[in-house]
Amino acid sequence: MSKSQGAPPTTEQALQQWRVAERAVAVARRGRLAAEEAAVAAADAAEAALATAAAAKGALQAMALAETSAAKTAAAAKAAALSTRAGAMDADAETAMAEVDEVEAQERYRAATTRAAERN
Repeated sequence: MSKSQGAPPTTEQALQQWRVAERAVAVARRGRLAAEEAAVAAADAAEAALATAAAAKGALQAMALAETSAAKTAAAAKAAALSTRAGAMDADAETAMAEVDEVEAQERYRAATTRAAERN
């Protein structure tokens, strides 16, 4: 109704009011749709945050296992290196003893050949 008069609105006024109301409904619908999409996005973000937290917890556990495994591997490598060094030292000692035995055998052979030559 017209504010200045108590008469019903004209067709033009009623059409204008209807258009204003239509625009208001369209804006409200867009706002509701945006709010619904924001709620879905927030739920998705919360779900992603939970998944990220679970993945981080798993990564932390994996890191602890990897650290333990690395320490065991390092200890095994150190033991293998020490064992290899000891084996090499034993091999060196055995080689030295074999060389001494060879020199002694060579000297015994020369002595034997010298005695044989003196007898003939």
